Amino acid sequence: MKKFCLIGHPLGHSFSPQIHKRLFELSGIEAEYTLNDIAPEELSEKFNTLEEYEGFNITIPHKIAIIDYCKELSDGAQRYRSVNCIRNSDKSGYNTDAIGFTKSIEAMGASLNSKVTVIGCGGVGRMICIEAAHCGAELTICALESDLPLAKKVVEEIEEQGITAKVNVRTFSGFVLEDTDGGDLLINATPAGMFPKVDNMPCTEEVVKKFKNVFDVIYNPKETKLLKTAREHGINAMGGMAMLVLQAVAAHEIWYGAKFEKSDIDKLVSDMENAV
Repeated sequence: MKKFCLIGHPLGHSFSPQIHKRLFELSGIEAEYTLNDIAPEELSEKFNTLEEYEGFNITIPHKIAIIDYCKELSDGAQRYRSVNCIRNSDKSGYNTDAIGFTKSIEAMGASLNSKVTVIGCGGVGRMICIEAAHCGAELTICALESDLPLAKKVVEEIEEQGITAKVNVRTFSGFVLEDTDGGDLLINATPAGMFPKVDNMPCTEEVVKKFKNVFDVIYNPKETKLLKTAREHGINAMGGMAMLVLQAVAAHEIWYGAKFEKSDIDKLVSDMENAV
């Protein structure tokens, strides 16, 4: 039986085993996917124990430290200096978070080569901002006053990579983002609206109404207040579970060349949303 796992610390509840189990079943492969809790100070001594796996995923806090153990990095992994997937046969490191994000936007029928506003620029927000700029977005980054240094650093990274996209930074406080003139795609990359604070939203209803598409990285709850508001106004909207599933799909494509039917992946996303 082939073995795969997720390493990180601490590892609480994770949807990864459920998602990967379904993907192995769809591929007709007998394999197991487990959680492997490795503390930061244990990574160097325990890395060799990962040889028993065909491949593995990486989460916080190892996404940067694991780079030292890779022989090659994909373009995405180099772009973000972050690795969350390794194929053990050649020790190649990948960033499937970016793949999951871009495929989600594609699946919802939106485009990053458009007028894009991203609320939040830390963690996943940083990746989303850089990827949007890389795809040709006219990008607006909205950050809290306290996060302005983070936003400016993201802009510097975009410029250092030779990306010529138009980027501007705006500050917002709570729901106040009323000076935006809207655009094609609004992305929430903050925790606003995540369980248990499900009544929160990163911006006002008036802001939401100015966009044609809305993407929320949050997947718990299934429908955030932001998504519900967008849909009430007939705006195309998608939550973060698709991104979580599609980054896992990308890992299977990397590990053993998997191919899946769109209908099967759509059902998996729906089933996982209902499992939240």
